[in-house]
Amino acid sequence: MLISVVIPSYNEEEVITESYRRLAKVFTDNNLPDFELIFINDGSRDKTMFILKDIAAKDAHVKLLNFSRNFGHQAAVTAGLRESKGDVAVIIDADLQDPPEVIIDMLRVYETEQCNVVYGVRNKRKGESFFKLLTAKLFYRLLNSLSDISFPVDTGDFRLIDRKVINAFNNLHEKNKYIRGLISWLGFKQCPVYYNREARFAGETKYPFRKMLKFASIGLFYFSKKPLKLATSVGFLSILAGLLYVLMLIAGQIFGFGHVVSGWTSTIIIIIFFGGVQLLTIGVLGQYIGSLFDEVKNRPEYIIAEKVNFNE
Repeated sequence: MLISVVIPSYNEEEVITESYRRLAKVFTDNNLPDFELIFINDGSRDKTMFILKDIAAKDAHVKLLNFSRNFGHQAAVTAGLRESKGDVAVIIDADLQDPPEVIIDMLRVYETEQCNVVYGVRNKRKGESFFKLLTAKLFYRLLNSLSDISFPVDTGDFRLIDRKVINAFNNLHEKNKYIRGLISWLGFKQCPVYYNREARFAGETKYPFRKMLKFASIGLFYFSKKPLKLATSVGFLSILAGLLYVLMLIAGQIFGFGHVVSGWTSTIIIIIFFGGVQLLTIGVLGQYIGSLFDEVKNRPEYIIAEKVNFNE
């Protein structure tokens, strides 16, 4: 069985050598000679590409895809899966937060349970702030409540997928991918493996709050139409609230209860309320229209500038 490991890498010069060493050690220590390590250099600005080229020159198991610029983590994973030749593929980041040694546990579950997907579930997440832990936990539960399909919580892209799932995934042509969601959407038999996530071995996170927010919005708007329905409901409720407010003012004038200030107060309240509702609904529509815009342009998800150790 040929095992492909897909490792997206962006500005990882401090960790990439150790990442390669631990991944290679997993296979050599467990007598698994048939493997390929596919590193995707996602437009790194540091020495990541040169280090990987040097590693690839010494080890034929290592293959390298160099992007022409930074296209993002999900595009890098997509490229690695499309170029993989393995009977199974493992997606893992280069930062060593997901321990490479867990791959053996995934292979064991894959063989004993006859699963098509084995996904990693994080028992503990070391080195991450309370804010990130809280927002991640809330996001997965919000996505499950809004989506028509169920996503496993406390997971990332770290998973093993077999050739059936790889082929099905490669037939998906969406430009802005939320890969962990798409693999759940594909179905097949999926099994969990529980592990403790480590702190980064070195370097800085490549997912600051801004990127996390963008990534979360892709997951939300690509897998659920409920925000559109919610915007419609909020709009309807705001109209109802406005009508009730008008009736209250009229009743106050007729029956003499309440005191309506002649001036800007009531007007400003109504403008702020309805204006906020309108901006909210326009914003939700804008998200969906923006997603459509990205798809209809039909640009490639990434551009490969160079391949190393790929025998076409």
